[in-house]
This record gives sequence, C-alpha cells and structure tokens, in this order.
Amino acid sequence: MPKCKGVSSKTHTQKQRDDYANQHNPNNKAYKARVENEQKYSKDLRRKADSARIREAKREAKLFHELGLDASLDWMCYSNPTDFD
Repeated sequence: MPKCKGVSSKTHTQKQRDDYANQHNPNNKAYKARVENEQKYSKDLRRKADSARIREAKREAKLFHELGLDASLDWMCYSNPTDFD
C-alpha cells in the first residue's frame, strides 16, 4: 500500500484541499502558526511531565524517609561485586 501525502480530491472539497496546502507550505502564515502551536504544545507537555516526575520523586523520597530507607545505595553501583565474597 503506497504512502500518500496530501488530500484526495475524491474525498475532500476544494476548500479543504486549499486549507491543507496552506498548512503545509512554509511560506504561508497558516504553516507558521501551526508550527508555533505545535512547539508551544510540546513545550507545555514536557513541562507537565517534568513537574509530575519531580512530584513523584519527592513523594518517593518522603516514603523512603518514613520507612527508614535513607541510606545511599551508590556504593552498590560503583563497587566491585567480588569484594563482598
């Protein structure tokens, strides 16, 4: 099945085809507005994801503190496993 970019004249009106062409033409205001909106939307999504990740990390740190699991486990990551035999 071939991949087709664009809008079929069999299924869309002339106005719909013109709107599609305007949104995909880099020299058109509609294209520039679409790109700007996409960048703003993706930036907002990243910001929300980052804040959710920070909230989760804080919640986890509080839980570990309550359970007494505050010890750093970095020594396990950077040590030689054969040292503990």
